[in-house]
Amino acid sequence: MHIFLNGKEQNVGDVVTVDELLSFLKLENKKVAVELNKKVIPLKEHINTSIHEGDYVEVVTLVGGGSGEIKNMDTPLRIGNFEFNSRLITGTGKYSTFEQMRNCLELSNCEATTVAVRRERLVDKQGRNILDFLDLKKLVILPNTAGCYSSEDAVRHARLGRELLRNLENPGSEWVKLECLGDPKTLLPDPVETLKATEILVNDGFKVLVYASDDPILARNLQKAGATSVMPAGSPIGSGQGVLNPNNILIILEYLKGENPNYPVIVDAGVGSASDVSKAMELGCDGVLLNTAISGAKHPEKMALAMRWACIAGRLSFLAGRIPKKLYAQASSPMEGLIS
Repeated sequence: MHIFLNGKEQNVGDVVTVDELLSFLKLENKKVAVELNKKVIPLKEHINTSIHEGDYVEVVTLVGGGSGEIKNMDTPLRIGNFEFNSRLITGTGKYSTFEQMRNCLELSNCEATTVAVRRERLVDKQGRNILDFLDLKKLVILPNTAGCYSSEDAVRHARLGRELLRNLENPGSEWVKLECLGDPKTLLPDPVETLKATEILVNDGFKVLVYASDDPILARNLQKAGATSVMPAGSPIGSGQGVLNPNNILIILEYLKGENPNYPVIVDAGVGSASDVSKAMELGCDGVLLNTAISGAKHPEKMALAMRWACIAGRLSFLAGRIPKKLYAQASSPMEGLIS
């Protein structure tokens, strides 16, 4: 029998059901999600769902895309139903090996990590799945619709990611990092498609964390649409330029936190160094989501540790309250008692 598997025509022999197809492909059903003719097939229905000549099947998996003293100085980061001590969310893409990725996630002390839903690489060249290198007991997985350029594609990827994580019994199944890109050169979000996808996914029961531009008006509309968190870009994805428009980030914080001071605003994308992370946190953002800044560094493990402490330093600096900037000097030592 011939079907279209992940966009390519393929002879799958005498398979009759989804369950048999996965066995034929030598895939573990809990580590993939299946879409048959654009409908997600839940794990429990694999054994009874028939496949016919000419059917379109998508099989996807996930790919890379503090101390107690510090805890007492801050409150946890709350995003929807989740609560995290770490305010740093990291990605899993672009590492040279799965082992390096695992080490960097541990050093960053993140408690949530993003993974992209993809069909191209179900396993690596050695037959290993990224899920084998993620501590699913510690990490909440945040499925990401990276690479989607329309609301329709983003919604399909989100639903497949939810099905996959439900199979794994990971709490991240009910939230999604929404990316709906406008063009491949800037990787900036398409505002119309992003807002449309947000509305659809919210109505579908998702907790939606939205990658957005630093436009305060769009941010406010996304919040009104039901986004659990709006995540403005500091600068284009992977550019390493840091927060280019801090004034817009401040306006977004003012708009979104006006009626709900605890509404989470997270800078997503563009940071390249530890100082970029600290600056974002000092503005009053609730967290930073990054990937390339660590995975693309000359020494990713060292950068992971740097980002961990930069996030903490920036947050505590914001909570402490900086001194006012002044035109003239003001001595810190007392002037009284000088020897004359």
